[in-house]
Parts: sequence; C-alpha cells; structure tokens
Amino acid sequence: MMTSDVVIVGAGPYGLSVARHLRTVKGLEVRVFGEPMSFWNQNMPAGMFLRSNWTATQIADPDGRLTLEAFQAATGRRFSLPVPLDDFVQYGLWYQSQAVPDVERRIVMRVETDSAGFRVHFADGEALATRRVIVAAGIASFARRPAEFEGLPSELATHSSVHRDFTKFAGKKVLVIGGGQSALESGALLHEAGAEVEVVTRAPHINWLQGFVSKALHHRMGKFVRHLLYAPTDVGPAGISQVLARPRFVRGLPRTLQDKLRKRATRPAGARWLVARLKDVPLRLKCSVASVSVVGEKLQVHLSNGSVCVVDHVLLGTGYKIDVSKYSFLGPELLGAIRRSNGFPILKEGLETSVPRLHIVGAPAAWSFGPLMQFVSGSRYVSRALCRSVSGREPIAPRAQ
Repeated sequence: MMTSDVVIVGAGPYGLSVARHLRTVKGLEVRVFGEPMSFWNQNMPAGMFLRSNWTATQIADPDGRLTLEAFQAATGRRFSLPVPLDDFVQYGLWYQSQAVPDVERRIVMRVETDSAGFRVHFADGEALATRRVIVAAGIASFARRPAEFEGLPSELATHSSVHRDFTKFAGKKVLVIGGGQSALESGALLHEAGAEVEVVTRAPHINWLQGFVSKALHHRMGKFVRHLLYAPTDVGPAGISQVLARPRFVRGLPRTLQDKLRKRATRPAGARWLVARLKDVPLRLKCSVASVSVVGEKLQVHLSNGSVCVVDHVLLGTGYKIDVSKYSFLGPELLGAIRRSNGFPILKEGLETSVPRLHIVGAPAAWSFGPLMQFVSGSRYVSRALCRSVSGREPIAPRAQ
C-alpha cells in the first residue's frame, strides 16, 4: 500500500496554499489530491468578477513570491479590480504549476481511520495510508436548495453553482431567488446574455458594498486611518475588519459575539459596481416564495405578496449551508467521531477536529475561527497555523533558486 505523511483532499486555493507551506517542513511528504481550481472553474459563471480587493485575492505562499503581480509579469495577462473570475482561475492554475506541480488528479472516494492513522481510498480501487489528513474540499457539496424546489427537474430550477454559461437562457424568462452577490451578479449576467430577468429577495433592501459615502471617506481619511480601520484581508466593515483578520483572537471571544460578527460580515450583499448593470433588471424586495408548481414546460411561482410569476426557469442564488456530513468521502465512523455544531466541525488549534490529526480548512472552519475562513484571504492564517500544528514552528520561506 502507498503511504504518505500528509494527504490533502482538495486542490483549490486552500489546498494549494497549505501544501506549499507544509512542503517547507524538511522531510515531510505531502500529497495533494483533486482537480486544481475545479470549483472556481466549473461552478461559477464565466464573466463573473471577484468582490474582494487586490491583496485579499492573493493565494498565500511562504515567501510572498506567487502574487497576482508575479502572475501578470510571468504570463503577460493584464487586469485590475475587480478581478475577473477567469483571470483568477488562471492565476490559481499558475500558482499550482509553480508551488504544487505534482497535484494528483484522482478522486478520493472514502477516508477512514485505521490503526496507523487514516486510509484513503480512490475511485480506481487503490488505497493510501497516512498519519494525517487535511480536508480542503471547498463548498460545492453545500449548495443550498430551498425545500420548495426539491424534486423539480433541472430544466426548470437549478442552483447558481451548476452554471458556467448563461447564454442558453437567451430569450427565456428567468426568476432569480436571492439578494447576495451570487444572485445579483447572476441576474446581471443573465440580462446581458439576453434573458428576461427578475430578482426576488426577502430582504427589505439590497446591501451594496463600497457605497458612495464609504468611497468618499476612503479618499479623505488617508492611508494611515484606512489601514487602521480595514485589514488587508478585506472581510467585514470598518473596525470589525481588523478583529476578523485575527482568527485566534476571534476564537477566544464569547460564542454569541462570534456569531454576531460572522453574521454581520457575511450578510447577503452586492458589490456597488453591479448597480449600473442591474438598472434594467426588476428587483422585487420583501418577497419570498410561497409555493411552486409545474405548468406544462414552465414554473408557476406564487410569491408571499400574492403575485404569481410564470417563468421558464428559476435560478437559486441561495448560497451555501455548511454541513460536513455532505462530504461523501468521510466514512460514517469517522464522521460520527467529529464534534459538530449545526453542521460545522468544532476545531481546535491547527484547525484540528476532535479526531486527532484530521484537519478541515476553508469555509467549514468559520464556526471556530470566524468568517475569514470563507475567503481566499484566510489561506495565510490557515497555512501558517497548520505548519505550527504539524512541525511546531512557522513555515520557512524556500530559498530562491
């Protein structure tokens, strides 16, 4: 049987960054399994832009060499804020080629415990023994589909995460459910693809980020005050941003305060640059779906305000609900041993679960370490924390070749 010191399940920004950092530990064998950047490349629509700032869009590496600027210099690609999705995907693939060129594109079917640690089983029937497993499997498994839409055929209702191309909706009537970035940007992209779109949200208003007032304040307050109020990680409003940039501190706060901070920092919101793109898209506020029925080849959607919409398709921009039991590769016995709270794993220092040497990183770590874990900018803290947990020291930047 094959063996390894560390197995990382997943090759997105977190999996790649963690691997890059752990490989600075002398003598440690680290193997990464998964399709690099697959969620970003397959589960997000072409034409999308990232909402985070320039610094927060970087994937962490020990010596700060694999930056967006370095990627542009190496490839000749040119882009600025907001960063286009396709450019970020190419940046992630470039990062992988530089930092973890030996990613193994194999499907992990099951992870289970054994006497030496863990056994990882693959789709091809092979298995691997390892002392430590780091789950960096992303959020694709957690797509939230409201109960009203369960059982409906994909021709009539889908989650926004299953679409890469919206051009097939040209000339069709589409109802988008949700008031966050995913729903609002999907609405804009559908409209630009030639669909007749309407967005429905329960919220009484849309929360627009980077509004005109905050922009003016940013220009007037100067760099020192801006840096004092806003951390480069770019998660949360003024002041709160600096708190959330320190996950070890957040972890020590009272549970009720942690929950409030997480809710405030991740509430549904849209980037201000979407406003102009949505000027011809109706936004129906304070409205929810009461019931749904199939009428011929269309959907009849009854809304809470008494109105009825007959549409060709409903797009669910309803986000994600973390529940690690939906990671199908976690065996029942292993899953049962993981302490959880409302679907989130309860993690110790080093993002370790209640199962020794089993770590879970990325969005599932948000309950324990705060909402920074839901964003690419959290990769720096996570990677360094795992280095400390595994080797007892900070990562050492590789020497330049």
